Amino acid sequence: MATYTLPELPYDYAALEPVINPQIIELHHDKHHAAYVKGANDTLEQLAEAREKEAWGAINGLQKNLAFHLSGHILHSIYWHNMTGDGGGEPLAADGVGDLADAITESFGSFAGFKAQLTKAAATTQGSGWGVLAYEPVSDKLIVEQVYDHQGNVGQGSVPVLVFDAWEHAFYLQYKNQKVDFIEAMWAVVNWQDVAKRYAAAKERADVLLLAP
Repeated sequence: MATYTLPELPYDYAALEPVINPQIIELHHDKHHAAYVKGANDTLEQLAEAREKEAWGAINGLQKNLAFHLSGHILHSIYWHNMTGDGGGEPLAADGVGDLADAITESFGSFAGFKAQLTKAAATTQGSGWGVLAYEPVSDKLIVEQVYDHQGNVGQGSVPVLVFDAWEHAFYLQYKNQKVDFIEAMWAVVNWQDVAKRYAAAKERADVLLLAP
C-alpha cells in the first residue's frame, strides 16, 4: 500500500471564488498535489530497492526527490485547510483566536507588520516557492519563512501553521504573471480558525517535538 495518499478537499472547487477560480483549484489539487503524492511514494519504492540491492549510486538524487515531493505533499495538505470562503480579515479574540492574535503581535509588533512581511516573503520568493508562517519552538515565537520550491530558508524545528503557495500553478490561469496581486487577494480567504488550531497544537507539542537548549 502507498505510504502517502491525496487528501480530499475540505470544500468544493468553487468555494474560494472570486479569489481563486474553480479551474485552478481542480488542477492544483487533482493534478499538481496528486503528482507530489505519487512522487513521494515512487521515491520510497526506489529507496527500498536501493537498500535491497545495496545500490547507492543514485542516493543523493533520491533523497532530494523525497524531500521535494514529501514537502510538496505536506505544504499542500496544510494549504487547502488554511483557506475558506468565509475567511479573511484579522484574527481577533472575539472570534476565539485570541492566543494566535497575541502571538502575532508579540512576534511581529502588529498584525499589519506581520501581514506585510508574509506578503513580501511570498511574493518575492525567487522562482517557485512559498511564504510560510511557522511556530519556532526554541524561541517560542512565530516566524516568517521563505521556501524555495518546497525546501529552503527553513528553521529545522519550525512548524508551518499558515502557508501561501506562490508557485505559478497556484494562480497563473487567473492572475497571469501578477504574483503580488494573487498574494494580496489570498488574505481574503485565510482560515484563522485553522491557523489557530495549528498554532495551539504546535505549542502543546514543542517540548516533545524538539529537545532544544
